Amino acid sequence: MRASLLQIAVKPDESVAARRARAADLVREQRGADLVVLPELWPVGAFAYESFAAEAEPLRGPTYEAMAQAARDAGLWLHAGSIVERAPGGALYNTSLVFGPDGGLAGSYRKIHRFGFDQGEAVLMAAGQDMVTVPHPLLPFGVATCYDLRFPELFRGLVDAGARAFVVSAGWPERRRAHWTLLARARAVENQAYVLACGTAGTHAGVEQAGHSIVVDPWGEVLAEAGPGEETLTAELDPGKVAATREQFPALKDRVLGTPPPTRA
Repeated sequence: MRASLLQIAVKPDESVAARRARAADLVREQRGADLVVLPELWPVGAFAYESFAAEAEPLRGPTYEAMAQAARDAGLWLHAGSIVERAPGGALYNTSLVFGPDGGLAGSYRKIHRFGFDQGEAVLMAAGQDMVTVPHPLLPFGVATCYDLRFPELFRGLVDAGARAFVVSAGWPERRRAHWTLLARARAVENQAYVLACGTAGTHAGVEQAGHSIVVDPWGEVLAEAGPGEETLTAELDPGKVAATREQFPALKDRVLGTPPPTRA
């Protein structure tokens, strides 16, 4: 199974429309991949708080349409990163979109853990309520976004829902890059699942981005890691390795606290 993570930059001199078209072209270039992933809030920038309201769009807005068409043209599964969604009632959400090879919506996830404490995303956006898994035929995966990576209970819930991988789109800052790598590997090891974590390059509203998108296997081994700049990171995954890891080292069966482990491998 081939996965491609598109670590794009949010360039200050590039319009949202131009970046949307560029991202769609990058997706089309990945024809033959089994899964393509884009970062968090790449249309506007994860830290461009002052632009959230102006650039908000309905779920089935211009980014949805562009990404659905790109997935359809390339015939691949696409986690299209996230957008600032304006819900019918007016609330804003940090919403991830996942498309199947036919361009149909395979899942949408509203970010549960909002970053910023008492400012930024935490006060400008509403919190999602529901965990989301996507039934990819080769590797069913759970969806998480950036700050979610710090909350292991979310990932345990996704495992119980059948996830064998986690796809994390992010706009993670460079000053906490060590946490990014550590947490991605921790979520893989403790859940014996693949982690595909796609970040952005460049600078969002003066905040330097970490880049360093990463793919981690169920043993916690780093299969591929990007540098700080724009890059397409590609990795080959073995879907059977999840079941094999959980059988060889059945730590999930020894869980005592929380939801009981799933019965399937």
